[in-house]
Amino acid sequence: MCGIAGIIGRVGDRNRAALARMADAMAHRGPDSTGYWTGQPDASGFGCMFAHRRLSILDLSTAADQPMVDPTSGKVLIFNGEIYNYRELRSELERAGEKFTSTGDTAVMLRALSRGGHKAVSKLRGMFAFALWDDATRQLVLARDPLGIKPLYICANPDPKDHEWSLLFASELRSILASGLIGTPKLDPTAIASVVWNGWVSGPDTAVRGITSLQPGEVRLYDARGHQQRAEVFWEMPRDDARGKPITEGELRDVLRECVRLHLASDVPLGVFLSSGVDSSVVANLAQKSSQTPVNTFTLAFEESNFNEGHHARQIAEAIGTQHREIVLTEQHFVANLDKALNTLDQPTFDGVNSYYMSQAVREAGLTVALVGTGGDELFGGYTTFRDLPRLHRWGRRSGWMPSSPKVAMAHVVARILNGPASRDMPAQTRWAKLPDMVRAGHDLLALYQLSYALFLPDTQRLLLDAPLNGQLADGLPRAIHERMRHEIARRTPLSAISVLEQRLFLGERLLRDNDAASMAVSLEQRLPLVDQVLVEHVVRVPDEDRYFPVGRKQMLRRIGLAGLDPKLFERPKSGFVLPFDTWIRKGLGRAMHEQMRDEKLAAAVGLNGRAVAKLWQAFQDGAPGLYWSRVWALYVLIHWCHRHKVLL
Repeated sequence: MCGIAGIIGRVGDRNRAALARMADAMAHRGPDSTGYWTGQPDASGFGCMFAHRRLSILDLSTAADQPMVDPTSGKVLIFNGEIYNYRELRSELERAGEKFTSTGDTAVMLRALSRGGHKAVSKLRGMFAFALWDDATRQLVLARDPLGIKPLYICANPDPKDHEWSLLFASELRSILASGLIGTPKLDPTAIASVVWNGWVSGPDTAVRGITSLQPGEVRLYDARGHQQRAEVFWEMPRDDARGKPITEGELRDVLRECVRLHLASDVPLGVFLSSGVDSSVVANLAQKSSQTPVNTFTLAFEESNFNEGHHARQIAEAIGTQHREIVLTEQHFVANLDKALNTLDQPTFDGVNSYYMSQAVREAGLTVALVGTGGDELFGGYTTFRDLPRLHRWGRRSGWMPSSPKVAMAHVVARILNGPASRDMPAQTRWAKLPDMVRAGHDLLALYQLSYALFLPDTQRLLLDAPLNGQLADGLPRAIHERMRHEIARRTPLSAISVLEQRLFLGERLLRDNDAASMAVSLEQRLPLVDQVLVEHVVRVPDEDRYFPVGRKQMLRRIGLAGLDPKLFERPKSGFVLPFDTWIRKGLGRAMHEQMRDEKLAAAVGLNGRAVAKLWQAFQDGAPGLYWSRVWALYVLIHWCHRHKVLL
C-alpha cells in the first residue's frame, strides 16, 4: 500500500520540484521510503517522471522498492495496492523461465505487464492503481482495479499557454493540488450538487474542476506528450444472462475461504476490525480458521449505550478465539481531534471521519494491515433497499396504465398525513416526504435508488443550491457514471440491479474512497476480502432465491462464513458502524459547527444558498422531521473542506 504520482512534461527543475511536492503531500501513505525516477526526455525535452511513497507490507527489503525497473524490458512501474494472486502468477512466470530477486507482488506484477502488455491487467486479482512507462514505445499505461478500491486521479494541463507539462496523476486529489502546477483551483459545480444530493462527490468528477478519476476496471494509454490514445474497460459486473452453471453452497464456501486466506498475506502485523455484525464476523471467523495463532481483532466502542456494540463484539471474539481489544471513543476525544480527522478527507464527504478514528486506534496498537467486513451487504442483500425498492418497482410497473398526475397527487396526500408536523422554514425530509418523487419515477430502478439515498428532497436541494448549480446531475449522478450505471443494470432482475448499484455507488463511490483516504492518513493498509472480483464472479452464479432470500438476512453468507458459531450471537436488529453523530452534534460538536453553518458568505463561496443553510441548521436544532445528522454534517464538511483547501467557485 503506497502513494503514487507522476508528471508527463518537460524534464527540468520546475517539474522535479512539483513532483517532490506531490510526493511530500502523500507522506502519510508511504512513510517507509520515497523513490523517484525520470525517463529519457525526447528531442523537445519532454519525458515521464515518477514518484512513489512506500508503506512496506510484502518483502520489506529494498528489493521491493519503487519505482521498479524491469531488467529485461526496461519498463518502469509505480503501484499502489496489493495483488492477492501474486504467488500463483509468480509460479506461472517461473515455469516460463522468469527469475525474481524480490519475494513481493510488485516484481511479479511488473514482469506480467512487461510480457503481456496492458492486456495482462485482467490477470491481476486485488486492489490496485498503477502507472507503467515503456521507454521503447514512449507510452504510459494507467489502470485501476475492477471494483475501485484504490483511487487514481488525473489532470490534463488546463492552461494552453503553459507548455511545460501536459499530464499529472496521483493517488490523492490533494497531491495534484500540492504540485502547484494547476494555478488557482476552482470548485466543480457538479461536485457541489453531488454533495447536496449524495453527501459525497461522485466520480469520475472530483471537487476540483479539471481533475477526474479513472473509473473502476479502466485502463488508459497515453503518448509521450500526455495525449490519451485509448481507454478500455477491462472488467465489468458479470451479467445475469452470463451466470453459467449455478454454484453450490459448498463451492462458494471454498471460494470465500480462499479469498480471506489470500487477504492475510503480510510480512507485517495484521488484524481484523470486528464491528459485531455478520460481515466483519465472517471475515474474523474465516481469518482465524486460516491462522495457527490467535488473530488480532478490534472494536470501537462508545459511552452512549444505544450505539455501543462492544459487548456483542466481545462475545463474538471469544467464540471465534481471537485476541480481542476494545477501544472506547468519547465525545471529548472526537471533538479534540476533529480538525485532524477532517484534514484526512481527500474530498468532501459526510462519512470519512468514521473510518479515521478506527484506523487511528488500530495503527496506534501497532498494526499495519487491517481486514474489514465491508461488502457483504452489497453482495447478499443486507440493506433495506433490497426490500423496499423492488416493491416500488413492481407497483410502478403495475400502475403504469394510470396517468402520472393523480398518482403523484395521492402520494402528496399520503406524505402529508405520515410526515407529521413540519418545520416552519424547512420542509420535512422524511422518507415519506420522498414518496411523490418516487411515484413520479415510476419503475425506473436507478431513479428510485438515487431518490432513496438522497439527503434532501429535490425541492430542498434547489433551495440549498445557488440557481446556476441546479440541473448539473442526472438522478443525482454525473452524466458519465449515470450512463455506466444504466448500462450495467440493464437486463437484470431488480435484486441483481440493486446489488450492482450498491456495489458501484454506495460502496464504490463512497465507502471505498472514504476508507482509503482515512486509513492511509495513518499509514494503515485496509483490506476488504468481501470486495474481490473473483468472489463477485462466483456469487453472481447463485440464483436470486438462494442469494438474497429471506431479504435482509444474508442467510447464505451466515451459513458459509459463520459455521461453528452460535446463530444466537447475531439474532438482533441490524446496526451499521456509525458514530453517535446525532447526539454529539446536539452537544459539544454542535458548538464547533454553529458559527460556520450560520455564516452566509462562507456558504455562498462554495455555491450554497447561505440563508437556506442557516435555516436548515436551525431546523435541525429544533428537531425538524427527517433532518438527521448526515444532512447538516454533509454541508458542514463541504464548506469546511473547500475553504481549508481554497477550492472555491
